[in-house]
Amino acid sequence: MGKPSGRRIVVAVVAVLAVAAAAAVVLRVLAPAEVETVARGAYPATPTPPVGVIGRLPVAPLVVDGRLRVYAGARQVYADQPVSGKHRVTPFWSYRRWPAKLVGVLAEGTTVVSRWSDGKLVALDARTGRVAWRADGPAPGAVPKPRRTYAATVWDPAGLHVTRAADGRTVLIAAGPGAVGGYALTDGRRLWRAEVGRGCRADVGTTAAGELVGVDSCAGPAAVEFRDAATGAVRTRWRPPDAPDQLVVTPVGCRDGRSACRGLRTSGRGDETGRGWLVGAAEPVAAPALDGPDAELDGERAVGTAGGVVTGRSARTGEELWRRADLGPVRILAVEPGRVHLLTEGRDLVTLDPVTGAERSRFVMDIGRDGTGWQPGRAHAADGYVAVERLRERARPDDDDQGWFLMAEPVLLAAT
Repeated sequence: MGKPSGRRIVVAVVAVLAVAAAAAVVLRVLAPAEVETVARGAYPATPTPPVGVIGRLPVAPLVVDGRLRVYAGARQVYADQPVSGKHRVTPFWSYRRWPAKLVGVLAEGTTVVSRWSDGKLVALDARTGRVAWRADGPAPGAVPKPRRTYAATVWDPAGLHVTRAADGRTVLIAAGPGAVGGYALTDGRRLWRAEVGRGCRADVGTTAAGELVGVDSCAGPAAVEFRDAATGAVRTRWRPPDAPDQLVVTPVGCRDGRSACRGLRTSGRGDETGRGWLVGAAEPVAAPALDGPDAELDGERAVGTAGGVVTGRSARTGEELWRRADLGPVRILAVEPGRVHLLTEGRDLVTLDPVTGAERSRFVMDIGRDGTGWQPGRAHAADGYVAVERLRERARPDDDDQGWFLMAEPVLLAAT
């Protein structure tokens, strides 16, 4: 055979290069990837916005350190600033992973922890957006697909909690089907890991006394399990008096999400009343002022809204400390240390001091010409800021996002 012509050689080389380029594209698209876009500007100062509605947002903000708003996406966690900005703006920093999906975000001080569908835990420095540490955590299992605001991801992350241990260390807890682990928040070092039953145990949250709370029915009737956050050792198992077989435990009085909680409410499945308890280093103590779903906890003060009257009571004794009968029917939207945020039927946001019942601020939760024809969805409060989802008045849980949310920017952010 004769030698190939120059033209045929060129065609062959071009074909080889094309295949190589295509392979490179496939590798770039399909290979696991991590993109860290750090902040280019200085860490913002703490603003002092005027009291009232600040703006509306398309996604739910997690207020971090009183300076940033952190958001979630399918495969991204990102921040913008200032926290008092009227709209969402170009990210201050951003962190992406692929192909894993983001399933939870938690903030403690200036550390933002992200949890991913492959079990990876990635901590970011909120001041710069740089990765502070990475750790392998338990696989989170199936997590319901979040609605488009990602409120559940940033305000109630499944199986992700933080607490301060008895020795002063801040411990991150990650729980999933079959396993739970504790990590030092400062550097991500794993402190312990425990294998737990699958399908018969669920984590509830952490206590302010440095323990992980779970409900375990693997070896008998359902009981509340208290596990030391620093060591993973089970301190005690406890069943409320006359507890039903299908025990439901709801944390109350939490500093953020389901972390550092000071109380619990126990009930049976389908039971809307429940019994309140204070939790600490010893066995839970009955807190009659927390009985029922219309009461929340700040320290050891319970704020209730039964019968259109707002009352502050001692959680331990039920003694009434103050009463407000001038607000009409209200619901507790959110609670943070030193503030209880109420929403009236007219969509006024009323913030009270839980110690005295004194009004700290009051204004209509409205902006522009949006109006007040909506019902509240999920809500979040931190550093005096309150964010709430606005749902259509006739929204049903099985509606799609368009039928569920009031508009394209359904989240209102306010300063109290």
